Amino acid sequence: MADLLGESLDRALEQAFTRPAPKSARSQMKYLVKQLKGTKAAAEALGISQRTVERYVAGKLKRPRQDLRARLDREVKKRWQPQIRAKARKKAAATGGLVVSTRARFGFTAAPGTTDDARIRDITQALPPQWADRLYTAREQGADEQQLQRIAAEGLAEMYFRANNTRAAGLGVQFTDVEHIDIDL
Repeated sequence: MADLLGESLDRALEQAFTRPAPKSARSQMKYLVKQLKGTKAAAEALGISQRTVERYVAGKLKRPRQDLRARLDREVKKRWQPQIRAKARKKAAATGGLVVSTRARFGFTAAPGTTDDARIRDITQALPPQWADRLYTAREQGADEQQLQRIAAEGLAEMYFRANNTRAAGLGVQFTDVEHIDIDL
């Protein structure tokens, strides 16, 4: 399965964590109940019954199914160290930017049969802070994967293919068939 750009953006912020997130199902469930202010809200966020949440908190259940384990990890990490996450996002959007490493199909708007035909490329490119800001802002506003890919394609087109807009003006870049994408701050 191909990586998702939105998940990669979240993983990049998780690298800034100063403490590890809770690991056991009980501690994760307790944290989630505390953050969501009740077992009912935690149950709704995880798609399970309120009684199941209560059993995990009490320590009666210890090993969640694989799908519940993944949802639990995702929900805890989404809420873990929000101030550290915000600080890392602000730094990336103000001064640091981000580095995109991807293997995807890139093509250009050009005549068929030219070297501009779409092909799989491995690209690692630093994007300046304004692209980090655009990506994280779109992610926070609920942009879907296609919208995030369009923003990333614009950034890669400007910085990689057009060399910071010093050549190939107006080159339209298509970014599809993402096999792998990893983002670092």
